[in-house]
Amino acid sequence: MSFIARWVVTTIACAVAIWLVPGIVPVGGTWVGAVFCSLVLALLNVTVKPVLQALAIPFTIATLGIFYLVVNAAVLELASWLSRNIFHAGIAIDSLFSAILGAIVISVVSSVVGGIVGDD
Repeated sequence: MSFIARWVVTTIACAVAIWLVPGIVPVGGTWVGAVFCSLVLALLNVTVKPVLQALAIPFTIATLGIFYLVVNAAVLELASWLSRNIFHAGIAIDSLFSAILGAIVISVVSSVVGGIVGDD
C-alpha cells in the first residue's frame, strides 16, 4: 500500500477513535484534526516506534505483550502533542487510559480498513 493510501486509512482510524473514545477530542475540526494527527502518527510509526519497541522488549516479554499497548499509546500521545504544536490541529488526549483505548481502536480500524483496501 502506498503512503497516501496508508495515510487515508490512518485518517479514517483516527476519526473513528475521535468518535468512539470519550477522552479523545479533535482540535481544529474533526477531519482536519484526524488528518494532521494521522500524518504525524505515520511519520512516528516509521521513525520513533521501532526504537521504542526495541527498548521495550524486556518489558513486553515480562508482561506477555501487554506493554506493547503502552508503546502504541505513547506514540499516539506524542503524535497528538506534535500535531497540535506544529500544525495547530490534531487530537487532544485526556488520560493514559484514553490513549491506550485510542491506540487499540486505531490499530483495529487500520487493520480492518487496510484489509479492505488491500496491499499492492
